[in-house]
Amino acid sequence: MSDKMPNTADRRLPAYLRLRDELAARIAAGEWDASEMLPSENALTRESGLSVGTVRKAVQQLVDEGLLERRQGAGTFLRKPAFDSSLFRFFALRDGEAPSTIPVSRLIARTRATAPEAVARILGTSDCVRIERVRLLQDIPWLSEDIWLPRARFDGIEAVPEMEIGPLLYPFYLGRYGQFIARAEDEVRFGKATEIAAERLNLPAAAPVALIERTAFALDGQALEWRLACGAADRFRYRSRIS
Repeated sequence: MSDKMPNTADRRLPAYLRLRDELAARIAAGEWDASEMLPSENALTRESGLSVGTVRKAVQQLVDEGLLERRQGAGTFLRKPAFDSSLFRFFALRDGEAPSTIPVSRLIARTRATAPEAVARILGTSDCVRIERVRLLQDIPWLSEDIWLPRARFDGIEAVPEMEIGPLLYPFYLGRYGQFIARAEDEVRFGKATEIAAERLNLPAAAPVALIERTAFALDGQALEWRLACGAADRFRYRSRIS
């Protein structure tokens, strides 16, 4: 079968990369949700006019990049984001042991709000929804989070019943709003707890804290979420393996 390319592809790229880009664009457009199996490789072969080998290579590229996952005996699906709780890799539960359980979330407030200038620059808008919550491990407040979302992409999220949101936001973003978090960038610094954070975390006023600023991005590179997580500095840990 000839490697005929979709009209939207950049013809300077190899055939499998052009198909990968087209599939990624369709994922970003919300053509498939997290519970829906993507078309089989045979179906994509018929649809695209490409060879089976080219289609398989394009799909495998998306699997390798973490956008898709193959489920044995079931097919290929969107990979549900697994790093929503990964901020906890920075905080030791006890004796240097990283927590292995999913943290509990306690929503404090959800409001429409005008984002601070620095956050508005990152998200591309000041018309936002602000989410304030506390994350708990073994009933102990571990992180205080201040989360900002562009309202145009998450309209009405402030009114969704809490029980429908659950402890992990990224799967909720995908399932409810079709917003797929493809990657996130974390920046860590240290400071003093604000009065609100100290109260939420049961810390002394102005206690030393680790501050983790995260920006989460869609497939198209648009920032979908900005958050600032705050945790006690004496629980902070950082590990790097260099080889």
